Order: sequence, then structure tokens, then C-alpha cells
Amino acid sequence: MQITPGPLLAQIDTPKDLKKFPKDKLVQICEELRQFIVDNVSVYGGHFGASLGVVELTVALHYVLNTPADQLVWDVGHQAYGHKILTGRKKDFHTNRVYGGISGFPKRKESEYDTFGVGHSSTSISAALGMAVASKYKGSKIQHVAVIGDGSMTGGMAFEAMNHAGVSDSNLLIILNDNCMSIDPNVGALKDYLTDITTSHTYNKVKDEVWKMLGKLSKFGSSAQEVISKVEGAIKSAVLKQSNLFESLNLRYFGPVDGHDVDHLVEILRDLKDIPGPKILHCITVKGKGYEPAEKGNKTTWHAPGTFDKVTGEIFKKVPTSPQAPKYQDVFGHTLVELAERDSRIMGVTPAMPSGSSMNIMMKAMPERAFDVGIAEQHAVTFSAGLATQGLVPFCNIYSTFMQRAYDQVVHDVCLQNLPVVLCLDRAGFAGADGPTHHGAYDIAYFRCVPNLVVSAPMNEEELRNLMYTGSIYNGPFSIRYPRGAGVMPEWKTPLREIPVGQGRIVREGEDVAILTIGHIGNYAVDACNVLAKEGLNPAHYDMRFVKPLDEELLHEVFGKFKKVVTVEDGCLMGGFGSAVLEWMMDNGYSAQVKRLGIPDEVIEHGEQLELHRECGFDPEGIAATVRSLSEVARTI
Repeated sequence: MQITPGPLLAQIDTPKDLKKFPKDKLVQICEELRQFIVDNVSVYGGHFGASLGVVELTVALHYVLNTPADQLVWDVGHQAYGHKILTGRKKDFHTNRVYGGISGFPKRKESEYDTFGVGHSSTSISAALGMAVASKYKGSKIQHVAVIGDGSMTGGMAFEAMNHAGVSDSNLLIILNDNCMSIDPNVGALKDYLTDITTSHTYNKVKDEVWKMLGKLSKFGSSAQEVISKVEGAIKSAVLKQSNLFESLNLRYFGPVDGHDVDHLVEILRDLKDIPGPKILHCITVKGKGYEPAEKGNKTTWHAPGTFDKVTGEIFKKVPTSPQAPKYQDVFGHTLVELAERDSRIMGVTPAMPSGSSMNIMMKAMPERAFDVGIAEQHAVTFSAGLATQGLVPFCNIYSTFMQRAYDQVVHDVCLQNLPVVLCLDRAGFAGADGPTHHGAYDIAYFRCVPNLVVSAPMNEEELRNLMYTGSIYNGPFSIRYPRGAGVMPEWKTPLREIPVGQGRIVREGEDVAILTIGHIGNYAVDACNVLAKEGLNPAHYDMRFVKPLDEELLHEVFGKFKKVVTVEDGCLMGGFGSAVLEWMMDNGYSAQVKRLGIPDEVIEHGEQLELHRECGFDPEGIAATVRSLSEVARTI
């Protein structure tokens, strides 16, 4: 069902249509765009607060810039819904994040207006700078704009890019969208610095005069730029009583300005188009702006609230009719506190995802022992390694897709030094509607090749608890991967016990075909076996629990008995769990027909997890079909 847009928005399919309206209609267009986002997300779900916060900025950018010729890059992309609606995807917006529909993030193959694919934070300045340098090399005069939030600005990559931009003399405008939030509230010294700038009454009083002067540059000639630059710099240094961070990187700093005054934003952006070189515009916005429950409520909740009543703001939640299994991340959070109460060495670390990973449970219970380090995965891992050198046992919780960003630190700072850091990879496997930028598809493959590192995955909540306990007493690097969403055990708080490292277990005895699984996806194999049993088939099922080290005793049993083997993993087939089993089989002189099920060597788009598992053939029916096929072969031999 398509949502009907307002009368002005209904006439806009491209930025060219937007430019046909006089400037005095922009406020109404912003109101209609905001309402269209509210109407759609309330019914279909999706990211919410971030896009509402940049409605005016989005309209102003497309009104002033000549997109798509001018290059506009959104950091992360949570805030790009308005951009999508104004750039030809309004009619399809109800399919946002739905299987087969449009992506929830900017995506190059989806639209020429999406100049760079995003999903991970802090990449926009680097990408836009690369575009700007390329344009300069080719003699082009087009504009290049990176829109980055204050949360993403805490990522080290943003500072690396600004450091380069300051000496590039490129036509680059960085827009800092400052709402004091990423998903959870921002942390760190940069947050305090931006707050100081924003709340400096003296600076805010004089900055308008500077803007008036900048707006009249053309009347004073080219020499006025140098004069005003000196005057403006002196005001900033005097008022803020310190060198401006951005100007010390040779980026002209403008602001802070009201990011919800669309008329003023249009004027500012027009002025900035004529000012050469790298520059930064600091916009103050409110996450969830214009929708009172999101604007005044819990910003983390309203980042992606799911469906809700747009009139009352009530978020719809399914009322369970029977006891429900908890989310894996909640089991992690509560178990970590339980372990920390027993062991004073245990610490918690997460990069800007305390609520998503449930590290916030420990942060509340033991604030001196749990750390949110901001969007800084590399720092999170090496910080954890530093803790470990001092006899502590850090649990470093990073989403699988974001752990990719800290791979060097895992190898160099943790594993080469054989330090006891427990790496917990939340959202392993398919992430669902967030799509390929957030799928945790590769961690098994990129971890199993690293010396000293244990690679494990629980099939259920009990195993997660036991692996966490095992990791806490293991004297070396230890990784645990688990998926997004609920497990399978409503009664999950089982006694903690050590699992011998590298030991799997037999879930079901059987004949003809053996199914080897790793992690939560093993529950699909249980369902498949139950279906097959009704058909007269009796496959065996082994929950391996460890990819590294593999349970060699169990594998000798499997390959000594079975000539048909199926491996199942919620990870990439290239170099993954199935590959590890095949390598072991060949190294040990066995011969069997092995069918590997998992994520193929291609980009899998967004959708519900089960939809994506079905697409890749390792949902319960896919597993059952594979066993049937191998069983038929076995019967003919």
C-alpha cells in the first residue's frame, strides 16, 4: 500500500522538480516530506529519528546543488530517507527495507543520486574527498558535499580524511550534522568540544555578523576573503579560548547554524558554493524533529522503533501468548554481569552500541568496569588488548560487520601477543533488513586463519553462557559469534560450566547422512531432522560449537561412519566452516561426498532473516531437501 504524499511533494520526483518551486514554498515542502516519512515508517518500520532530523538540510541541499552532477555523500545513510524520496523513489518508498524492495541505505546501483554506497560510519569525508580530487584532476567545477553526523565524526577515519582534506585544496564541503546522538548518546571529548562551540553565547552572538560579511564578499573584491578569514578566525579563537579544531586542520569552519531553518540553509549553501577550498558547516539539528514522541522521547528507541501509532506515538509490540526465548544480546548482557560479579578481572567494551549489544546492562550495574568508546572499533580492540596486558579479561562486543574494521588490531594487537581478550560478535550471519552492509557474513573465514584465536558459536542460549564462561577463564584470544534476534530457550538461565575448547556434541544419532552445523543455525537442522524422520529418513546431527579448533575426535567418528555429509553455516562458504571441514577431511585421508550450505560468493540483499536463509538454501526446508537428495544417492549405491 502506497502512502499518499502532500500536494507539493506529490509534484516532486526529482530535484529538478523541487527547484521549480519558489523559495517561500520550501517550509511547506519540508512539512510534507517529514509527514510522508512519519506515515511510511509508522506503517512499515525503518530508521526514523535520523531522517526526521535532516529534512530541512536535505531539501536545502537538493534545492541549491545541481544533483546528481554535484556529488552528495551521506555518512552511514540512516538519515537518507528524505534524500531517497526526493530522488525518484517516492512511489517505491513503501518497499524500503522489504525483501525485493529498495535499500534502507544509499546504494550506487539503485540510483544515480546515490553517489557512494554506505552503511558503515565515518566514510563520507574520505569518499567525497576522493571524488573532489578526481574532479579537480579532470578540470571539473562540480560541488562535493559530505554529510556526517557528530556520532560518525568520532570515528578515526573521519579525522584521517579531514587531515588529508586540509592540504588538498579541493572543492569539498563537509556538513557536520550535530544532534548529540549516533544511535546511543555520543561519548568522548569531541562531544564536549562540539557542545562548547554550540553553547558559546558570545560566539553565537557575533557569528551572524561574520556571515553578513561573507555574504557580501563579491562587493569587496578578492582581497576581502583574506581580511574576513583573519577577522573570523580571531573571533573564534578569542571566544572559544582555544584553536578551532577544524581550522587547525586547515578547514574553513562556519557555524554553528540552525539545521531546521531551511531558508537560512539555502542562503548559506549558496554562499558556500562560491568559497573555494575545503570547508565545514556545523549544523545543529534535533533527532526526531517534528514528531513529538521522537523529539522528546528516548532517542535510542526512536532511532528505529518498528511500527507505531503515528497519532499517539505508541510503538506496537507483539504480545506473546507463551514464554518467549530472549534475544541473544540480552543473554550476553545479563551473563556478562553475572560473570563480572564472580570475577573482578572482567571488563566490558563496546564501540557506540551499548544498547544494541546489551553492554548497557553492565554499564548500569558496574559503570567503572564497562566502556562505550564511541564509533571506534579499532580503538575498542586495542584498548581491550591494553586492559588484558594488565591482568584483566575484557569482553569486547562488536557487531560482526563492524569487526571487519578492526581486523588488523585483532591480528596484530591481540592474537600475535596471545592476549586473553574475549571477542563477542553480535549480529553474526544475516542482519536482516539492514542488508549487505550489515550482514555478518565473513567473520568465520577471516578469524579462522589467525593464529592463537579460538573461533566458536553457540547453538542456543545455554551454550552462549557456557562459551562466555569458558572464554573468561581461557588464557588467550577467544571469539564467540551469535546472530541477531531471539534464541530458542525461554528458560535460558542455566548453570555456568566450562566447555572443553574444541569439543562439539552429538545432537542426534543417525544413518546415511551426517549434518554438521555451527551456531544457532543448527536449530534449523533440528527442525529439518524432525520433518525427515516423518518421511522415514534418519540423518545424524552434530553441533560442532568450534570452527577452530575443530573437534577432531568427532570428525573421525563422522567420516569413519558416513559417506554423505552436509555442513551448514550462517556465514560465507568461501573459507568458512564447511571449508574447514573439507580441509580436515583431505588432510586426514578420508573420502566423502560433502555438500556445503551457507552464504554463496555473492552479495545477498536485504530481507527478513528467514527469507534470506531460504534464498541461500539453508532454511529448514533447504537442509531437508539436501539430505533427501543425498539419501537418494546413498540408496542407489
